[in-house]
Amino acid sequence: MKADQQAPSRAYGRIARAIHYLAEHQQEQPGLAELGDHVGLSESHLQREFTRWAGVSPKAFLRYLTKESAKSRLRDESVMDAALACGLSGAGRLHDLMISCEGMTPGEYKQRGRDLRIRFGIHPSPFGHCLIATTDRGICKMAFIDTAQDGRVAERELFEAWSAADISRDDSQTGAVAAAVFDRSHGGSLHLLLRGTPFQLRVWEALLSIPEGALASYQQVAEMVGKPTAVRSVASAIARNRIGYLIPCHRVIRSNGDFGQYRWGSDRKKALAGWEAAQRAAATA
Repeated sequence: MKADQQAPSRAYGRIARAIHYLAEHQQEQPGLAELGDHVGLSESHLQREFTRWAGVSPKAFLRYLTKESAKSRLRDESVMDAALACGLSGAGRLHDLMISCEGMTPGEYKQRGRDLRIRFGIHPSPFGHCLIATTDRGICKMAFIDTAQDGRVAERELFEAWSAADISRDDSQTGAVAAAVFDRSHGGSLHLLLRGTPFQLRVWEALLSIPEGALASYQQVAEMVGKPTAVRSVASAIARNRIGYLIPCHRVIRSNGDFGQYRWGSDRKKALAGWEAAQRAAATA
């Protein structure tokens, strides 16, 4: 990967360290100088880099990481009303992109991708490098990777889940998809191809209805799929999501305001949720 292609993910590495420090020391409200010392940047450089990434300063971003802010967003009835109004349509929005999806039939599920051609690539993003895999029927995997080992694990998961498919790496083919996902000036639509049990598909479709910048609790998602007592099963289905970011499991947190765990790192979950909240606030200002 070329140096200029690595720059966004290098910047995210510093941003991630700053967010981790902010979250761990939010009671102390660390100043810009202290934060800069922690990530190895001058105050002015950190302020510019963070604002370029999030659209707000580190101090403003910290507001989106507090339990009080998270619980307030969970209580936003207008958000849940909008989600419930969408129903389990299998469609959602990401900035100006329309996101739609289809689930494989039970028969296709058992065939593990037979007669399917999958191309994957690894690309920089505002949230670190990511592996994206596509088919003629839509995106079938998206995973964030921080190390070479993460990349190997993501590739192994892809080959295991779709063991009967024709799979090969083609960064040039998946590059256009990555650009569509992360370029907020890009409109149009993206389609997802999901492989899971019927219950998992229902949960993933419910996640698509949670608006960008909003949060939902596991209990609320259970209610959205009509299984209010199946919170553990819902949490298990969310944990099995293999299309990160586009199926927004990062928007689901604990009812007490804790962000909880995330397949691609709890710090990245905070980064994603906070970044989306900042974009939403800017759009409605």
